[in-house]
Amino acid sequence: MFTLNTLSRFLDSLEEGVLFLDRERRVVAINEAASALLGRARDEVLRRPCPGIFADTACARACEARGHCTLSQAHASARQLQDISLTRPDGLAVHLRMWSLLLPPNQADLYSAIILRDRSREVELEGEVRERLRLGGIVGHSPVMQTLYEKILRAATSDATVLVMGESGTGKELVARALHDNSPRSSGPYIAVHCAALPENLLEAELFGHARGAFTGAATARAGRFEAAHGGTLLLDEIGEIPPSIQVKLLRVLQEREIVRLGENHARAIDVRVIAATHRDLAAMVQRGEFREDLYYRLRVLPLEVPALRQRREDIAMLATRLLEDVAQNYQRPPPELAHETVLQLEACDWPGNVRQLANAIEYALVHCDGERILPRHLPPDIAGDAVLSAVPAPGKAGLTRYYRAPINDADEWTRIRQTLRATGGNKAEAARRLGMSRTTLWKRLRENARRQR
Repeated sequence: MFTLNTLSRFLDSLEEGVLFLDRERRVVAINEAASALLGRARDEVLRRPCPGIFADTACARACEARGHCTLSQAHASARQLQDISLTRPDGLAVHLRMWSLLLPPNQADLYSAIILRDRSREVELEGEVRERLRLGGIVGHSPVMQTLYEKILRAATSDATVLVMGESGTGKELVARALHDNSPRSSGPYIAVHCAALPENLLEAELFGHARGAFTGAATARAGRFEAAHGGTLLLDEIGEIPPSIQVKLLRVLQEREIVRLGENHARAIDVRVIAATHRDLAAMVQRGEFREDLYYRLRVLPLEVPALRQRREDIAMLATRLLEDVAQNYQRPPPELAHETVLQLEACDWPGNVRQLANAIEYALVHCDGERILPRHLPPDIAGDAVLSAVPAPGKAGLTRYYRAPINDADEWTRIRQTLRATGGNKAEAARRLGMSRTTLWKRLRENARRQR
C-alpha cells in the first residue's frame, strides 16, 4: 500500500505532468510538470474537478456528459490517448497528449492518475509538414486521421492504382488531390471525372476521346480525359456508377496502359496514375454481379478508407472552426465565436452527410447569426432548437443511430428517458450520454418521477 507522502518525493522529478484524482474526479495531488503545462499554481488546481481544469476540450465534454472519466483504464497496455488543445490563463495555447490509469487500493484514497505530455512542438512540426506535404483542405488531429495522413503520404510515393472509399461528404476528392500533390506526378495535370454525372455514351467519349464523325455531333476529333491526364493523375469519382460496357474498356486501359478513341482502330499509349473513388460497397456489388471482380482488384491495389465524421467526433470542433473561418471570409465578415453549447450540439450529431453537411450547417448558422457568438438556435432546425438530445434507432435501420431533438416536455422527456434506458439495458451512464445530459441530471429526473409515482 502506498501513500501520497511516499509518492511526493519523486513526483516532481517526472517530465510528464501527473494529476491524481479521487472518486469524485477532484484533483488530490499535482506535480510541478503538470502545474507548468497548465500554467496554474498548485493551489489553483487542487480540489477542483478535473473537467473544470480542461474546460472546453473534447475530453472534458465527454467526461461531463458520461459522468465518468472516459480515458481511465486499469492496465497501461489498454490506455486510450486523447490529444487536446488548451488555452492557459496566460493566453498561451498548449497542445497536450493525455491518458489516465485506475490506481490500485491505497491509503491516500487516490482513484486514478491523469498523465500529461507536452506535444506543442510536435503539433508545430505537424503544421510545417502539412504545409510542405500539401495535405490541402483535409483537417483533423484524431488518431484515425493521423493514420489516414500516413497512408496518403505512403501511397503518394507509389504509382499504383488507389481506391478511395468512404461515405458521401467525407472528402474523398481532397484525399485524391493530396495523393496527386504529394506524388512525383505533382507537376503534371490532375483531371477529375464524375462518372455518375454522364450517360453511358457520353462517358465513354469523355474518358477515351473520339475521332471526327464517330457519332452524331462529333464534328472534330477530341482527346479524352485519359490523354488529358498524360503524365499526371486521373480521378474517376463514383467509379461504382460506371456501366458494364465501360468497365470492360477501363479494365483493358489499366492492363495495357493504352486507349483507343471512339471511331478509331489504333491504340495510343498513355502514362496516367489512376485514382478511383466511391461511396458504394464495391465488394458487395461484385458479389451481386454488378461490378467486375477483375476490375475491382485492379482498382483496389492500394485501398484508402476515409472515416465518417461520427468516427472522429474529436475533430468536429476544430473542423467547424475552420469551416466557419472560410465561410465568413466568403461573406466578407469576421467569423463569430462558436458558443460552448453549440459545439456540444455539433459533436452530438451523427452527420450522415459528413463534412459536407457540417459545412452547410455552419453556413446556415452564419447567415442566421446577427451577433458575435453562434448559439444552438442559429443552427439548422434539424440540428438545433430548445431541445433535448436523444438517440434512437433510425426507422427501418436497426443498429444505426440517429439523433433528434424535440421541445422539452415532462411527459415526452420521461418517455425518451424510459426508451433510452430500455435500449441501453438499464446502463444509466450510457443512457445519460445518449440523452445529452449528465448522469447527475438523469438521476434527478428518475427521483422526480419516482416521487410522482408514489
